[in-house]
Amino acid sequence: MSGLQWTLAALPIALLVLGYPFFVILLAAASVTLIFVLGMPAELIHTQIYAALDKYALIAIPFFVFAGDLMARGGISQRLVRWVASMIGGVRGYLPQTALGTTVVFSAISGSTTAAVAAVGSMTYGRLRQAGYSERFSSGLIVSAAAIDNLIPPSVGFILYSVAAETSLLRLFTAGIVPGIVLGGAFALYIYAYTVARGERPQQRFALREFLAATRDGVWSILAPVVVLGGLYAGVFSPTEAAGIACVYALIIAGLVYREMSWREIVESASRTAVLTAQIFIIVAFSGVYSWLLTVSGTSEAVTQVINGLNAPPWAILLAINVFLLVVGTCIDTASAILVLTPLLVPIGIAIGIDPVHFGVILVMNLSLGTFTPPFGLNLFMAQAVFRANLREMYLGIVPFFLVSLVALQLVTYIPWLSLWAFAKP
Repeated sequence: MSGLQWTLAALPIALLVLGYPFFVILLAAASVTLIFVLGMPAELIHTQIYAALDKYALIAIPFFVFAGDLMARGGISQRLVRWVASMIGGVRGYLPQTALGTTVVFSAISGSTTAAVAAVGSMTYGRLRQAGYSERFSSGLIVSAAAIDNLIPPSVGFILYSVAAETSLLRLFTAGIVPGIVLGGAFALYIYAYTVARGERPQQRFALREFLAATRDGVWSILAPVVVLGGLYAGVFSPTEAAGIACVYALIIAGLVYREMSWREIVESASRTAVLTAQIFIIVAFSGVYSWLLTVSGTSEAVTQVINGLNAPPWAILLAINVFLLVVGTCIDTASAILVLTPLLVPIGIAIGIDPVHFGVILVMNLSLGTFTPPFGLNLFMAQAVFRANLREMYLGIVPFFLVSLVALQLVTYIPWLSLWAFAKP
């Protein structure tokens, strides 16, 4: 094994096993490689850190995170739950379907899976348990459904991929809509089958009066995704501007219309956003240095040549990539994995004829599954913190949802139209 292989591959794995934070691992591997193996000046580290952060699209991240936090705590998500529940009356699995449906709607106004767990879980988990659903099923549903947040725009995952792959963010947002619905539909079918198996009957009939009342009470909440995504796809503003609009809208609704957040709570929300943004950006900075080294050292090109030399059919290469990403997603957080692996894997996807936008959906969807799989799924830890669910029960509860999501992943992987429908030529 060469010195380059030791510092770029073996050293990160060793530090990961020892339990070091991933951003420290990236910085250590990049620094050792740059200075001691390649003999380049250390000043290049600072240059590449600045280059990694000097991306206009990254401005959208703190805005979307802030908007999501405001909507989760400012009465907006509570009204969304009631509105979704008013539409699902008469369906088997009324309560779990409501939790799933609310997550899908909430995904259109928040780009964070953990925010979805906190917002939707805090309002639906207790109701699920009181209705007789097991801790295993209830917790498994909430942490798994939150993964949809990474597919339906706005999505932090797609923002990071667009930066790493230099791909249109608007195209990625558009491409993620149908795959997000496919994943949500797969979960809905499983919930229906689960409730049929346990002999459950429809618990509540659809009532037009309740639907109209819920719509009237939650009209400003319902309009949130319409304003943000409608303006985005109508070309009124860019994705980054849409993030700013989402913040202003959430501030007005939570602070002035519903009046369920004081100015102190708004400042606390901004503080939480600043901390989370700093955590993401420090990963962006050091991942940028590491990814740049993979490129200038010829590693990315070498991996592509090795894959091409196998003469394997595209479907087999995609299957291998899926398996690899699923394993990575269980060990590394989504942001780090996207930023490090995108420069390495996108050339492989292009070499086998995969559109970079479609490949971005495949990559983000794979890693989104890692947000609810042990041992390091962030959704699991958020669920434990919010509603004190037992980790063992959650681990068992996510198994059927994970298996169902694998089916949805294969559909998205091998049917490009699901991602590229908006760009298909008539």
